[in-house]
Amino acid sequence: MINGYTAKFFTKLDSTDKFQQISDDSLLTLIQHRTFKYFWDFAHPTSGLARERNTSGDIVTIGGSGFGIMAIIVGIERGFITRAEGISRFSTIVNFLKDADRFHGAWGHWYNGVTGKVYPFSTNDNGGDLVETAFLVQGLITLRQYLNPNESSENNLINQINELINGVEWTWYTKDGEDVLYWHWSPTVGWAINMQIRGYNEALIVYVLAASSTTYPINPSVYHSGWARNGAITNGKTFYGISLPVGFDYGGPLFFAHYSFMGLDPRNLSDNYANYWQQNVNHTLINRQHCIVNPGRYPLYSADCWGLTASDDNTGYGVHEPTRDIGVISPTAALSSMPYTPEESKKVARFLYYKLGNKVWGEYGFYDAFNVTANWWGTSYLAIDQGPIVVMIENYRSGLCWNLFMSAPEVKQGLSRLGFNTSR
Repeated sequence: MINGYTAKFFTKLDSTDKFQQISDDSLLTLIQHRTFKYFWDFAHPTSGLARERNTSGDIVTIGGSGFGIMAIIVGIERGFITRAEGISRFSTIVNFLKDADRFHGAWGHWYNGVTGKVYPFSTNDNGGDLVETAFLVQGLITLRQYLNPNESSENNLINQINELINGVEWTWYTKDGEDVLYWHWSPTVGWAINMQIRGYNEALIVYVLAASSTTYPINPSVYHSGWARNGAITNGKTFYGISLPVGFDYGGPLFFAHYSFMGLDPRNLSDNYANYWQQNVNHTLINRQHCIVNPGRYPLYSADCWGLTASDDNTGYGVHEPTRDIGVISPTAALSSMPYTPEESKKVARFLYYKLGNKVWGEYGFYDAFNVTANWWGTSYLAIDQGPIVVMIENYRSGLCWNLFMSAPEVKQGLSRLGFNTSR
């Protein structure tokens, strides 16, 4: 500090490769394999579910485990594990879920991975979490479609999965018949959190699954009035010269384009409000262009290093997006957008792996986030960030999870009921 003036200087990036160059195809496989290990090697030993993060002990997460189920399917198809190993793990998971606490059929956010008892996410959040439940059901339906009914062990799993998903009382979460779904219900405080699930955000899959239920289906008006707010989710403005069909200005954090679309295929998916392929592509491009323009003048932001979403950061945990940008890059943001921006996302993968190396790469793939301005390099892993990397890269490469989930007859019926067009 000189005369009250403080200056901060950053040395130039060491541009030498930190790892040996391999083909892009090999790099994608390596990223998928290392990230998959979070859900395989680090799964809870009793329940088989995914730990919330790499410091969670016995706390497992329902939504992240839904992503993990899909990641294990990818692992089988990529040869990381055998099918027999995968089926054994799926059996452990399903048996745990069958006996775990449920709240009008919905699961909670967190559980003790040994006892199956719900672990409160917050003071009043000690019951059902419909969004986390939807992420799990998305994974379970994808798994059911993957299983072979001609194999007795797999057919048994199919029947168990159907019992699980048919038990979710989606209509209960309309709070006595309102035209909207509610996020939480607690057996001790009821609807105290009082959070409606309204769009546009990461929860489109909740309404698709609620309409697809063969036991407790919602009326289409719940989607159109509740989620879509009678059309108020539309945006239509341009940001950095790129139009945005629905959602918040600048699109919001990139997980909006990932979580609902792990199984829900946005290719040729449209309704009264948006073409969802265009929505996700443009949302990603806006997020990328913001990092290129870099109004905050953050180090490393560029066409090689972009991606803002919710993640750990130097202050704890936060939501990062163009309107809330503090200099945090989260690898899951660009990597999980691989189907939408394949070449642009591969540039980020190459930069992170070759140029930043061990600063961002560890036992279970890329660490959650980093902030060069704060000289903070995270060493955490989060299930909800790791899962989309594995699954969305695979959806780019083969369409695996998209094709499985969309093959479910009740999903086709639910989408039709809500007025979606899925023609190709």
